Amino acid sequence: MRSRDAHGSLAKLTAEVLCFGFASAAILAAQPAPQPASIPPPPMGWSSWNSFSNTVDAHNVMEQARAMAANGMKKAGYVYVNIDEGWWTGTRDAQGNIVVDPNQWPALAPGERPGDMSNIVRFIHKLGLKAGIYTDAGAAGCSMYPDLGPKYFHAGSEGHYHQDFLQFARWGFDYVKVDWCGGDNEHLDPAVQYAQVARAIARAGALTAHPLYFSICEWGKNSPWTWAPNVGGSPANIWRTSGDIVPPIVAGHEHADRKASFTKMLANFDQGIHPQAQHTGYYNDPDMMVLGMPGLTEEQNRLHMALWAISGAPLIAGADLTKLTQAQLSDFTNPSLVAIDQDPAGLQAVKVSEPTPGVQVWSKPLAETGKRAVLLLNRTPSAASVSVKWTDLGLTGTAPTIHDAWSGESLQASGDAYSTTLPAGDGVLLLIAGKDLPAATYKPSEAAGEVLRTHPVRFADVRARPGLARIQIVYRNPGPKPRFATLQVNGEVVTTVAFPPTRTNPASYVWIQANLNPGDSGNTLDFSTDCDPGPVIQSIAVQ
Repeated sequence: MRSRDAHGSLAKLTAEVLCFGFASAAILAAQPAPQPASIPPPPMGWSSWNSFSNTVDAHNVMEQARAMAANGMKKAGYVYVNIDEGWWTGTRDAQGNIVVDPNQWPALAPGERPGDMSNIVRFIHKLGLKAGIYTDAGAAGCSMYPDLGPKYFHAGSEGHYHQDFLQFARWGFDYVKVDWCGGDNEHLDPAVQYAQVARAIARAGALTAHPLYFSICEWGKNSPWTWAPNVGGSPANIWRTSGDIVPPIVAGHEHADRKASFTKMLANFDQGIHPQAQHTGYYNDPDMMVLGMPGLTEEQNRLHMALWAISGAPLIAGADLTKLTQAQLSDFTNPSLVAIDQDPAGLQAVKVSEPTPGVQVWSKPLAETGKRAVLLLNRTPSAASVSVKWTDLGLTGTAPTIHDAWSGESLQASGDAYSTTLPAGDGVLLLIAGKDLPAATYKPSEAAGEVLRTHPVRFADVRARPGLARIQIVYRNPGPKPRFATLQVNGEVVTTVAFPPTRTNPASYVWIQANLNPGDSGNTLDFSTDCDPGPVIQSIAVQ
């Protein structure tokens, strides 16, 4: 298991690659208003595992890619076609290079060589989509367990990190998922192994000018939300927070027997809520979606989409895209739901109230001032009434506008709350636009001017209302790449924050969420790093 000081040891590792450090906290004179930073949204696409497992091959990947390109999903923003476990049998040549089965991955066009994964990448790219690949941080992968198709052993990358990720980049892949079955069996330290993986990915991108989006699949066993943001200096991460929604089944079963569980889907949603770690392009991943798979009703599919949208989760479909109904396609592509998931603030919903057990109100702050995505959720076996108060959402008592996120229908509220009755096991997703409660702005404690570049920048006596505080950080980063700083709240490490380049803007801002002591108990926020130079933190605003 990971020790308590794993984050501290990891900081030394991350300093070796992509470490852009920290700079001064100079306070500037009046400047034009800061602009929102551009951060990567959660990825959208499809993965082969839920529907094909170890039977994945060029034929079914091509079918899924064609379906995504033609059925409206590509237009809605789904772009990744991810080839998961089972693509490789675990064979290497004398030099340690991956050997691909030419029957599983044949030539797809004249002049191509069988057994070359760049064939399927070219096919995917020609459809205007992006290609993803899979490996494990250990010596073995998850295909050693019984599932659809044969077992494969030794299908991990341990001992070959630089070699394998360079090969993935040379093949042209855009995304890589790194699992933990082998690492778990070997009792490896995930914070250490994934930092090594991140450096190998960064090296591969530098050598090929073809970066790989990095997906960590450690299943939440060792609390990746505490160490995965910027692990190994990676500028874009998602990390799994739980096990699979659809568990492995006995080999030889038909695909239709591979059913989704509504209860497990809800449990994965719960396990994926770690809002302090989700920000600036880093996302909690509650697993690929089971929407459209056998086992869920139409109502449950819609709720599943709503849950993933308000949690800002990666929208990676696992169903067979060639078999989706029109209703399921409409769920996947609903513009309002996709926009909530892809909101440029990059934050995650928090539970703001639970008046009775199982009747909950979840609120996701959106980038537009005063706007929230709000899910009213009834997890009980009976119909229940539920209300949401404006003040629970961080809004003033002024009556906001309310719309049903699915239909766009305008809804009416009375007084200081909106109320409705929900069927058992159902919910309603709202878009609420009002006026934010006033924010308090703080400057660094140091006097204006340059400070030591490795000196922490402190914000002292920061006050907060009850609940998770939303914090806007105004900064400058004149460099060409993101820079990073570790945030400590009241002496405890909370997260690592990415600061994208401010480019021609005089300043930009990013949003985070953090637990602060409420009321008159002042809080201390420290931004620091081991590296140099870094972002100039100008101010924070706490809502």
